[in-house]
Amino acid sequence: MESKVGMEFVERALQKNHDTVGVIFIMTIDQSKISTSNTPFAMIDEHSAIPSEQEILFTMHTVFRVAEIKQTAQNNRLWEVHLTITDDNDPQLSALTNRIKEEVQGSSGWYRMGQLMLKVGHFNQAEEVYNELLDNASDNNDRGFIYYELGRVKREQGQYEKAITFYGKSMKINKKILSANNPILSAIYNNIALAYQNMGSYSKALEFYEKGLHITKRALPPNHPDLATSYNSIGSVYYGMGEYSKTLEFYEKGLHIAKRALPPNHPDLATSYSNIALVYNNMGEYSKALEFYEKDLEITKIVLPPNHPDLGTSYNNIGCVYDSMGEYSKALEFYGKSNKILEISLPPNDLNLASSNNNIGLVYKNMGEYSKAISYLEKSLTIYRNSLPPTHHYIKEVIYDIDRVKKKL
Repeated sequence: MESKVGMEFVERALQKNHDTVGVIFIMTIDQSKISTSNTPFAMIDEHSAIPSEQEILFTMHTVFRVAEIKQTAQNNRLWEVHLTITDDNDPQLSALTNRIKEEVQGSSGWYRMGQLMLKVGHFNQAEEVYNELLDNASDNNDRGFIYYELGRVKREQGQYEKAITFYGKSMKINKKILSANNPILSAIYNNIALAYQNMGSYSKALEFYEKGLHITKRALPPNHPDLATSYNSIGSVYYGMGEYSKTLEFYEKGLHIAKRALPPNHPDLATSYSNIALVYNNMGEYSKALEFYEKDLEITKIVLPPNHPDLGTSYNNIGCVYDSMGEYSKALEFYGKSNKILEISLPPNDLNLASSNNNIGLVYKNMGEYSKAISYLEKSLTIYRNSLPPTHHYIKEVIYDIDRVKKKL
């Protein structure tokens, strides 16, 4: 659509409702990047009721890369989203698409739908799909799988004991019909372990993770991503127990495999780097923490849009390390980048935004810039008061910090 026409639509909508926000999508189409066998769009002005609007019709599968999201200078209620078209030959898109296809599998459309609902976090819908499939299951193969998936649903819903019950039903069936080293048994053990880990039962979690790892090492190639996941899971239990050397041992085994098994920009690699960085930070090895947080940031900047809150978290993590090192100017630089993203991407009373303002306020306090410190600490306090019970310890801590800073003025 011609840009002037699009702007007219948005302006009319903004005038009708002053509580709305307008978004203009600006699309860049480089025809040299489009496959000759796959045309994702067509000019339809000759077929349109209003040819002057110069409308373009895109196919349902057209994919764009988000280049930039910004507020317009003319109107703070109007945003521009700049998109660049991709095609099937985009190497990063192809690698991620193929990986997602591997992760969302099933014998029928309904099974794949259930897995997709789990993948995108629609847990109630996933439960509905799997309960319907369970009612119509014709054999134990299907029932064993469905019980396993219902266990995953319950775990994601925070109902860990029910999750363990469903996993147990799945295990009972699958032990009868599968070989002792089948990867499905490993997956069930790992998910039972995760439920125990979520409940804080670390010894039980380790017991079941190790059973899963034993099978995984026998059943899968040495560079299979599921083996990396097993090592990372065991590492996360040791982290919860405060055993950082053991944590690093297993995280590094997981990373070694993931670097061979996954595309270089896969989000799981970013997570591995971030996890290792956090351990080094807790051990006081700040230069190593920075090294791995910067690797996490490098991937996150590639795979996420520029104002995604996870990118804000990556900047915040680096800021925390510089803060711990006493390099307050560098800490402010990264805290500021994080805060700018979070202000755009999160609701105004989100607790992450409160934490961000609190971090900046405490850095200014340590730098002796007390007026700026109070300004950010009061922003943090306002959010906490709007979001938490009045007796919450976060509120008490910020009030205490504000009082201490005021005494220094």
